Amino acid sequence: MKRALKAIVVAILARQVRHLRSKHHFKIVGVVGGIGKTSTKSAIAKSLGKTLRVQYQEGNYNDIVSVPLIFFGHALPSLLNPFTWIKIFLNNAKQIRGEYPYDVVVVELGTDRVGQIAAFRQYLKLDYAVVTAIVPEHMEYFHDMHTVANEELTVAAYAEKLIYNADLVAEEYRQPLRTAISYGNTQSADYLLVNVEHTAKGFEGDIRRKGKPLLHFKHDAVSAVQLYSLLAAVTIGDELGLTPTQLLDGVSAITPVSGRLRRLRGINDSLIIDDTYNAIPEAVKAALEMLYKLKAPQKIAILGNMNQLGALSAQAHSEIGEFCEPVQLSLVVTIGPDAAAYLAPAAAAKGCAVKSFSTPYEAGAYLQHRIEKGAIVLAKGSQDRVFAEEAVKLLLADPKDASQLVRQSASWLARKQKSFNGVHI
Repeated sequence: MKRALKAIVVAILARQVRHLRSKHHFKIVGVVGGIGKTSTKSAIAKSLGKTLRVQYQEGNYNDIVSVPLIFFGHALPSLLNPFTWIKIFLNNAKQIRGEYPYDVVVVELGTDRVGQIAAFRQYLKLDYAVVTAIVPEHMEYFHDMHTVANEELTVAAYAEKLIYNADLVAEEYRQPLRTAISYGNTQSADYLLVNVEHTAKGFEGDIRRKGKPLLHFKHDAVSAVQLYSLLAAVTIGDELGLTPTQLLDGVSAITPVSGRLRRLRGINDSLIIDDTYNAIPEAVKAALEMLYKLKAPQKIAILGNMNQLGALSAQAHSEIGEFCEPVQLSLVVTIGPDAAAYLAPAAAAKGCAVKSFSTPYEAGAYLQHRIEKGAIVLAKGSQDRVFAEEAVKLLLADPKDASQLVRQSASWLARKQKSFNGVHI
């Protein structure tokens, strides 16, 4: 029954989105990719929002039902709540007839099965599609990396222009991207980061467009990886005709998303780098590389399970353990079964001090009295069976900063408690 209701809802929403587009003139930017989607979506929306009227959703509305709601500014109700859906449909019809107050709509398109990116075509015609990365994701459902690439790049079928990260989309997957616009550190990229320096306040550097200077920027970022989102935003803004001054003004509006390399004040004057939204091998390695470059008397890595890797899980977790450097890490703390079974012993074999836990509450409690003054703590992990943000919550200097963590709604907190059989601190 739920599947039938979903099909009906999607059909109605699809028709309304198509009708909205036919009645009003606005651009649609879609973001796909294995990592960096939400951060890139947020960076594009916030930067464009300094000059243009932008509609987007702060959270993670990225499936076939939730994406249409972004156009009309609705929250996602239960499929089993017909009265709320009727109100949404009526409100959408009213908006279609009225004056649409946005110049650009920015959406994130997610997938965990073959065919899900293609399904968005029934109501989306993108002006720009941004491909953030082709990396292993949901490998229990995708046969191999070529299947992943084919799935993500299906977006080319309904996008006027493609923009992709030249550093994170390998050459072997670029066949649909032959005429696309590229960005990154790769010298051949159309939009190129150069002269990047790590400063006390973050990063600064230059962006060149087709070899010519476009702008000099400064940005409060923890990791150079965060500059990819900034560069994608500048690329979209430039393609839309914004001036360098407007682009630079937009850069100033880009801030980290909850759970994605966000700085938080920790106990004992420590710095917590909260990267707890999700985790796949490439992102974990990038986060650790970032941590290695920072200076602190003590550096701790909280590393949770990387879920949805299927048959690759054992090898992937072992590789992360082998990537842990004892000269850089005072302690490695793992959360979850695969991290304990594979990551922990590999890190220990490298010479790291390692402690494993089943829940984030236990991990956080263990660390509360072990964080030295001025330490840096990196927290990274997937969602189910991990929820590393709950460990971070116990390490905050100001408990009120818990509101800045990811997944803090009542429904999420109840789900976490249920996930760990009510275990809590």
